[in-house]
Amino acid sequence: MSFSTKEYFVKETYKSIRRNGFMSFASISTVAVSLLVLGMFLLVFMNTNNLAQYLESQVQVSVYMQDSANANELEHVQAKLKKMPGVVKVTAINKEQALARFKERLGDQEQLLNSLGKDNPFPNSFEVQVDSAERIKALTPQISQLPKVETAKFGQEVVEHLFQLSRIIRFGGIVLVFFLAMATLFIISNTIRLTVFARRKEVIIMKYVGATDWFIRWPFILEGMTLGFFGAVLASLCLNSIYSALLERIHATLAFLPLLPASPLLGYVTLFLMAAGTGIGALGSYISLRKFLQV
Repeated sequence: MSFSTKEYFVKETYKSIRRNGFMSFASISTVAVSLLVLGMFLLVFMNTNNLAQYLESQVQVSVYMQDSANANELEHVQAKLKKMPGVVKVTAINKEQALARFKERLGDQEQLLNSLGKDNPFPNSFEVQVDSAERIKALTPQISQLPKVETAKFGQEVVEHLFQLSRIIRFGGIVLVFFLAMATLFIISNTIRLTVFARRKEVIIMKYVGATDWFIRWPFILEGMTLGFFGAVLASLCLNSIYSALLERIHATLAFLPLLPASPLLGYVTLFLMAAGTGIGALGSYISLRKFLQV
């Protein structure tokens, strides 16, 4: 492809966008709204997936020791736990710490423990965190076999529901993003089809005088890419402002929520929207032109 041909394509693209100013503005606005919705659902999906991973990482095995276990036996069990495959952290909780935690949970109802006097019914225990929640089922029976271990629990029902929720979130998010991308492609291709329809006579004439299909296609494809790109820029600017504002407000009220920080997340999403807008614009133009090139 010669330089003069490329120059012609660029000029035709510019002239077409300028000539059809209102339609070009409508196309950019449609692309921007479509990609904004897609970007918002993408951010929701990524944050929800991050929340699921965070919850999975918080699942742990609680190991309760027998009252007869002495200090050496407790240290021996703790050392054994640390050496088990997949274990990333072992936290020792003595009887006093366990009682203090329980009092903290009771809050204003702490006086309910007054009937115990100086007795402490809580055993020494360990909290075992692993690198993957899937390991817990296999590790728990092994931990139960260690000497002086009374019982090892991990809340099986909670973990299974958490796994199920994680699978639904991830699968549902991928399906939703896919359908939103398809809907965006449909909207863009139909919007660009209006531009092609307005110039259908020009396309037919070029076809009759011997212009190749790709010679006719390129200006329209470049036009679709340009409209898609600027629509993505507009969507990204709106998305960045909305997410940053929401993040600031949520952190002020619900600081414990593990939301993904704006940087580098918004940078990745912006690049994705730019590529998606440009690519979908090109594909939409290509699809829209097929009918009019069949002369």
